[in-house]
Amino acid sequence: MNIKENPAILFVCMGNICRSPTVEAVARVEFARAGLAIEVASAGTEGYHVGDAADPRSIAVAEGYGYPLAGHRARQVVRADFERYDYVLAMDRVNLRALERARPDSGGAEPRLFLGDDEVPDPYYGNHADFEKVVALARAGVDTWIERLRKA
Repeated sequence: MNIKENPAILFVCMGNICRSPTVEAVARVEFARAGLAIEVASAGTEGYHVGDAADPRSIAVAEGYGYPLAGHRARQVVRADFERYDYVLAMDRVNLRALERARPDSGGAEPRLFLGDDEVPDPYYGNHADFEKVVALARAGVDTWIERLRKA
């Protein structure tokens, strides 16, 4: 994988209120701790929650680990995101397919899974442990990206 020195990364889930904003928050903090100047953002493939704050459970768990999330406002992926961001990273295969359909014919960033071959499961209908798992997977995935970016 060819990696730019200071890429811009967009994390994507369905509604942009649970998984992708949590990963964005973790990435923002951990990239800064690693001394990496990486632009990060998040969006959803659907517009169900545009303008809404992150899910209160996501906020509570993320902030409990020191990842600020209270200021997040959901937004939907737009075509320009594929040009603006070097990496468009989906949380699961359903959203990966939606991103592949949304990608402009002119190209831009090719969507891929954030965790390589694995998915970040949607905690929305789950319990506290499911939101904890999202933070754990976010940290593991971001650590992998830090290693990749340092090698670039």
